[in-house]
Amino acid sequence: WSAALGVEVAGRWHQYVMLKAQRPGDVALAFQQVPEPKTGKNRVHVDLRVQDLDAETERLLALGATRAADHAEDGVEVRVLQDPEGNELCLVRF
Repeated sequence: WSAALGVEVAGRWHQYVMLKAQRPGDVALAFQQVPEPKTGKNRVHVDLRVQDLDAETERLLALGATRAADHAEDGVEVRVLQDPEGNELCLVRF
């Protein structure tokens, strides 16, 4: 995720990994590892707005993502990817 978002890992604490904010005061993401495997659709997932849908897809595929689906709604293109553990994320171009 740090490579996908272009940020560094700020720290680790037990089962948590905190990503470094781009600038002081910016929002940072934290991930919590759980022992159970993923068993259904994520209740929450990340949507990333991108300028070049195909280029960003290729970059994330090279990092280990897999392509799951494409759809469009109201002029918005959405590409659903999965991380190596099967968690969904969407690339959005509008």
